[in-house]
Amino acid sequence: MGERMSRRKLFGLGAAGAAVLGAGAVATRALVDEPPLAHASSTADPVPFYGEHQAGIVTPAQDRLHFVSFDVTTDKRAELVELLQEWTAAAARLTQGKEAGAYGAVGGAAEAAPDDTGEALGLPASGLTLTVGFGASLFDDRYGLADRRPAALADLPKFPGEQLDPEISGGDICVQACAHDPQVAVHAIRNLARIGFGRVSVKWSQLGFGRTSSTSRAQATPRNLMGFKDGTNNLKLEDSTLLRDHLWASGHDWMAGGSYLVTRKIRMTVETWDRTSLAEQEQIFGRDKGEGAPLGLKAEFDPLDFTAKGPDGVPYIKDDAHIRLAHPTSNGGAHLLRRGYNFVDGSDGLGRLDAGLFFIAYQRDPRTQFVPVQMRLAKADPLNEYIKHVSSGLFACPPGVRDAGDHWGRALFG
Repeated sequence: MGERMSRRKLFGLGAAGAAVLGAGAVATRALVDEPPLAHASSTADPVPFYGEHQAGIVTPAQDRLHFVSFDVTTDKRAELVELLQEWTAAAARLTQGKEAGAYGAVGGAAEAAPDDTGEALGLPASGLTLTVGFGASLFDDRYGLADRRPAALADLPKFPGEQLDPEISGGDICVQACAHDPQVAVHAIRNLARIGFGRVSVKWSQLGFGRTSSTSRAQATPRNLMGFKDGTNNLKLEDSTLLRDHLWASGHDWMAGGSYLVTRKIRMTVETWDRTSLAEQEQIFGRDKGEGAPLGLKAEFDPLDFTAKGPDGVPYIKDDAHIRLAHPTSNGGAHLLRRGYNFVDGSDGLGRLDAGLFFIAYQRDPRTQFVPVQMRLAKADPLNEYIKHVSSGLFACPPGVRDAGDHWGRALFG
């Protein structure tokens, strides 16, 4: 039976044909060192799947997240490679607004299970990106990969104050699904889990909303659940020189052109934070809550001046302010590309919201980027009174899939 064109595909084609590049995007292009990677020009459009780097890293951050960590259950290397091939083919379809399989939710034989679950029928691509990464646990003796584990995939150290739950940490393979429609993101993860049945099992997953970082200058800076703008000084897709030096892995091995992903689920005690004075909140962050301007300045993007002092001779930004502790100048020039999300996972049974930040950061080498930044924050950040790190993940995200003959992890298993 031939492939049937679904309503979702028709919608996506129509949206793509009608979309035009706005003046704001044209203005943004003038800021770049070199042309940015292709991305959707509207929230309904598809993001290109094939390319030098995986989409979902410097792609302008979408509004919704479904992140999942899988454990591989098969002990056969060939089955794992076959799964990655099947996942890649499905991802190439899903990100373009198509169904996961050729027959889709209703196009196959009535006696057979559909090869798409169907909840995204009629929906556009919604900027869906799917980004895959491999955890350190995959490089054991099961698949002959032990000698291919990159040095940068070294286990993270134990940070002061963290209370990690191993059941929601780590994993063999992660998939990050980002989209502007939560149903599209969930649909993608659901179908990859369906395809992987018998070869992988879900270890843990996380839903996120309200992106907490901008990854393009065309985006306004969002706010975290503490009410502050987050990610003002984040790496942006237009910063091609910084991306080359701080984001993309280099060399000649299978990770060249890839990036290392750190995830941290950070629970916020929002009830205590909400009873803290505005002045103290601003001193903790080092920014004003309204505009997001560094203390002592007027606008969000005013250049940081850690030496500036008030009329009383005291620095506007305290030595232990969050923005000072996390700034590259305090960490040997280390930059991170953050694209985290807010979460609310119901309540904790004690009358408090189970809420916070699902932190996501990409970098060239966590040993010289995330680790020193987080160690400094863990030791000295007054924000620690209001937060708790409860899960952690580290994954090696390979370079992009070049064409239809390529697949996720091909160079690793080649």
